[in-house]
Amino acid sequence: MMADGSVGEAQEKTQELAGEAQERAKEAAGKAQEGVRRQIDDRASQVGERVSSTAGDLRSVGEELRKQGKEGPAKVADRAAEETEKVGSYLTENGPDKMLEDVEDFGRQRPWAVLAGGVAVGVLAARFLKASSRNRYRQRNGTVARAQVPQTTTSQPVRRTPVEPVATPPPAAPAPTSAPATPAAAP
Repeated sequence: MMADGSVGEAQEKTQELAGEAQERAKEAAGKAQEGVRRQIDDRASQVGERVSSTAGDLRSVGEELRKQGKEGPAKVADRAAEETEKVGSYLTENGPDKMLEDVEDFGRQRPWAVLAGGVAVGVLAARFLKASSRNRYRQRNGTVARAQVPQTTTSQPVRRTPVEPVATPPPAAPAPTSAPATPAAAP
């Protein structure tokens, strides 16, 4: 009977420790998640401020174009400044949860755009990986890049008979016709 009591106490203690470990893991995950959200919010605000600064630069470009009498390009610069300012304000004013919600809504409304974006990102990632792996291979093996020579093939294979040589030898060089040179006299 004593063994049963010890086993029961050990199981209770194990369950208690497991519960405490789960609590600590949840707390740590919550803190990590909050830290990531804070960093995303800070980065988004910084990017928003930079984008807003770029909008100011575009407005200055528009003013300069007006001074030069170029009204059409000035309107384009002003329109670009307005749109850039909207993006900057959005990034500065909205938190990561709102941004994620907006991205999800966009994906639901325009799944083709998300698909096209995913394909574009995949193609760019593949190109990057292909280029970087080629460079790493060259660096690791110490090889120098060689130009690839395209190999031409004929549409029909050449058929040879067993007695025909595979390659024809080059023509023999003609014999020299001039008289042999005489050695120069030593002084």
